[in-house]
Amino acid sequence: MEINTALRKFTLVPKEYINKGQATIVNTHKGRFVFKNSNINPQIMEYLKSRNFDYMPRCINSNYDDYRIDEYIEGYDIPKEQKMLDLIHLVALLHSKTTHYKEIDEEYYEEIYDDISGNIEYLYGYYTDIITLIESKVYMSPSEYLLARNINKVYFMIDKCSERLEEWHALVKEKKKQRNVVLHNNLSLDHFIRNDRSYLISWDKAKIGNPVFDIYKLYKRHALEFDFSDILREYEKHYPLLREEKELFDVLVIMPDVITLNNNEYENCKEVNRFIDFLDKANSLTKRRAEKEQ
Repeated sequence: MEINTALRKFTLVPKEYINKGQATIVNTHKGRFVFKNSNINPQIMEYLKSRNFDYMPRCINSNYDDYRIDEYIEGYDIPKEQKMLDLIHLVALLHSKTTHYKEIDEEYYEEIYDDISGNIEYLYGYYTDIITLIESKVYMSPSEYLLARNINKVYFMIDKCSERLEEWHALVKEKKKQRNVVLHNNLSLDHFIRNDRSYLISWDKAKIGNPVFDIYKLYKRHALEFDFSDILREYEKHYPLLREEKELFDVLVIMPDVITLNNNEYENCKEVNRFIDFLDKANSLTKRRAEKEQ
């Protein structure tokens, strides 16, 4: 539906349009609203409502429409560290309010195990091919040299990931139930607004699943900006993770990304540095968590 058609339907007279990513902010005679095409699962929205989780902008049209018109919330300008703590408290509340257990068959965890095992095997072969090619060159580029100097970190993390995967598998292979929550599934500081209360926006990817996946995606987006041991500690004050959930989180965090290089050497150096920083962050985070568990 065209935006003007939708606005007329709700008797909103537009005065100004502001494009912001995939959304359009519209100033109207009744205030500011956000217009966005929507793929939100209406059943999840109804479930959140039933659990009294309403920390999202008010939607003035039906969740069953293929678009949303939400009230516009102006966020306070607060330090990003405080904003992250407010966000993680709200995520813990979301998970707490929507916790339920689901019966699973014996294939459920085996599929996760096989998928991660396959990724580990692929990563080992991928980085072996890369380092073999780099070491065959007479002159390495700066980014290639940087990666070659740190390749042992990559192999260490791959081996560590494999070990932790086996530990996780031993914990879950006999389990018949899975703890599930509503996952926002798109967590970032950009999708959190702090006003007189907290709000989560951009629910298009929301689904039911293991709470670990929300925390892991938040980590991947902001790990280099924050000390995530403090963030996880705050989260678990309000929503303690089960042992097998902690193990799965560590497995996912430890697993290296696939790094790709191009013809821009400046960008390659930045990418390799970022990649190595992620390895160091993951190693430090999971090491401290393991020490605290002992």
